[in-house]
Amino acid sequence: MAIQHAVLALLASGPSYGYELKGAFEAAVGPQWGPLNIGHLYQILDRLSRDDLVVAERHAQPVKPDRVVYEITPAGRTELDRWLAEPSPRSGGFRDDFFLKVTAAARSGEATTVRTVLANQRAHLLRELRNLDTLRRRSEDPVVRLLLSAASRHVEADLAFVDDAESALLADGGAMLAELAAHRPPAAAPGAESGRARATG
Repeated sequence: MAIQHAVLALLASGPSYGYELKGAFEAAVGPQWGPLNIGHLYQILDRLSRDDLVVAERHAQPVKPDRVVYEITPAGRTELDRWLAEPSPRSGGFRDDFFLKVTAAARSGEATTVRTVLANQRAHLLRELRNLDTLRRRSEDPVVRLLLSAASRHVEADLAFVDDAESALLADGGAMLAELAAHRPPAAAPGAESGRARATG
């Protein structure tokens, strides 16, 4: 889990407590990630404690409730080193809400539906790209700028997929959509069937 290991990385520089870790995480990853829920953070810290990757110690305060300070253990450092040494696969694989939406629109057989789905997504992605560009220009942290640049590249790849979908589904005047709506695979290229027959005959 990425956040679990990010918390270990923050603790690798020294002991800390919940709200301090929350602030450090949000400052480190920048605005694109969004705020870290403090309740979720404490769940992560509890899990790390149960797995002996961190230890917790209560520090009494004169007025406020006791503060729980967390410190990374040798096992936690080993786990952090293991995580840093491994490549990172896509966490969600290639399952994607927009891909399912394109599938549904294409199998409707309606070119207007496909155009609407693609146009709405393109407009959304262009807005997101402009927002990322604004955040990157305003950020003074080079690591945050790098992360925002990576996010922009992901959005650009999504825009390329919208272009690919438009070319694949709308370039032939609706023939592909009609076949998809009829639950038939696209027709083979002329001569392909006879070529297969010769190969198997």
